[in-house]
Amino acid sequence: MAQKQMKSLAKDTAIYGVSTIVGKFVNWLLVPYYTHVLAQAADYGIVTNLYAWTALLLVILTYGMETGLFRFINKETESPERVYSTSMISVGTTSLIFGILIVIFSPQVAVWLKNPAHPEYIWMLGISVSLDAFACIPFAYLRYRKMPIRFASIKLLYVLLNVGFNLFFFTVCPFLMKHAPATVSWFYDASYGVGYVFVSNILSTIIQTLFLLPYILSVKFNFDKILLKKILRYSLPLLMLGVMGILDQTLDKILYPYMGRGEIGRTELGIYGATSKIALIMLVFTQAFRYAYEPFVFAQKHGKESHQSYIQAMNYFVIVSWFIFLGMIFYIDIFKFLGVLGREYWSGLDIVPIILVSFIFQGIYFNLSIWYKLSDKTMFGVWFALAGTVIIILGNVLFVPRFGYYGCVWAAFACYFVIMTLSYFFGQKYMPIAYDLKKIGFYTLITLILFLLSFVIKTPYQWLNYCFKTVLMLIFVFIFIKNDLPAEKIPFLNKIFKKKY
Repeated sequence: MAQKQMKSLAKDTAIYGVSTIVGKFVNWLLVPYYTHVLAQAADYGIVTNLYAWTALLLVILTYGMETGLFRFINKETESPERVYSTSMISVGTTSLIFGILIVIFSPQVAVWLKNPAHPEYIWMLGISVSLDAFACIPFAYLRYRKMPIRFASIKLLYVLLNVGFNLFFFTVCPFLMKHAPATVSWFYDASYGVGYVFVSNILSTIIQTLFLLPYILSVKFNFDKILLKKILRYSLPLLMLGVMGILDQTLDKILYPYMGRGEIGRTELGIYGATSKIALIMLVFTQAFRYAYEPFVFAQKHGKESHQSYIQAMNYFVIVSWFIFLGMIFYIDIFKFLGVLGREYWSGLDIVPIILVSFIFQGIYFNLSIWYKLSDKTMFGVWFALAGTVIIILGNVLFVPRFGYYGCVWAAFACYFVIMTLSYFFGQKYMPIAYDLKKIGFYTLITLILFLLSFVIKTPYQWLNYCFKTVLMLIFVFIFIKNDLPAEKIPFLNKIFKKKY
């Protein structure tokens, strides 16, 4: 039974993963694109700072209702449609109020964010984040209904639209302005520059919302005040958890302009933001796993069998994460040779290994967090995240003024290591799960050894170095197949490997 559940989880993760990977990869291509089409790294610093704010606002505006929906929609005593409708009305109302307020007060907010010349950036992002917050509920409903293909299609639509609008404003319009100015001069201003990043975003978000309308209108609107109180009682601690968690991810980018780095600060933030995106593959895998794992966890009948599923899920998450880590690190110089990043951003590539490990810690923490979500002890998650936020703040305040963005990445590393460790030890007290620490430690050690070998053994020939690193990758794959993949069921491989019992 556990094996069947893992196959179902793997299937959903694959669907969410393919869509998320394709979507994130296509969207990720905008990062190197921006590093070439934006006038300077400081412009991307604006994008990095404002999108960090929108990530925080998105968590606040959804206030844990996404997880609350999964918790109550699976209860036999509740009507799924009533839970969905009540959640959607609640989030929709608060999102509408926020959108109106941000439009009215955008000039004041722009001054506060040190970008007074462009208050329209603020209201465009404010409307976008309001629509995104509202969309979280119908997207969650699609996940509950096990409709990953529809979920993925709409998510991909947004990405393709966003990329298309960016290409239009940053490539097509400049070309037309040069060769046929009358076609675009009535709406296009070449000097607006980075502003078209935000124009592209709001247009894509509006269209995505329109495509969600069939699923928004598919149920009878039925608002249950008593049910909402129950959901909020469960979800509001998750709001605090979410705020603390997203602060752990974005606070460094929010605080950076205030860290005394002067004029160079915005340029450094642009470099930090762009090179951080190189680690996106790890984040994509973590997010895809989360999309499939969260509804899977809440739908389980809890007991020894479900614990075995959690153990297996943790094992494979760690193994795949370390595989991605090695692949990213071994071939990171390709980003230079292919001109993926503008030369101005190359100095930030050294931080990528630290960021990747931080993402792995973050993913393990998400796996571990099931104990306080299933036992309704979500306040523990708040305390863990608060501890992480304190580490982030102290790390940035103490080290960023002196070491720049290196202070940011090491603060994040320490943050996720601490909250991962805290969650494990408290989880063993309140909901003991016998995670296979021996296996996790084994693959971590193998990864460390291969990682060190790639640095110690080098030749004057780059092609030979890549061949050696490829051999190291194959060694990792061989160990995985030999120890943890049922290779005897795979044609051809079953003649080479024998499963260990």
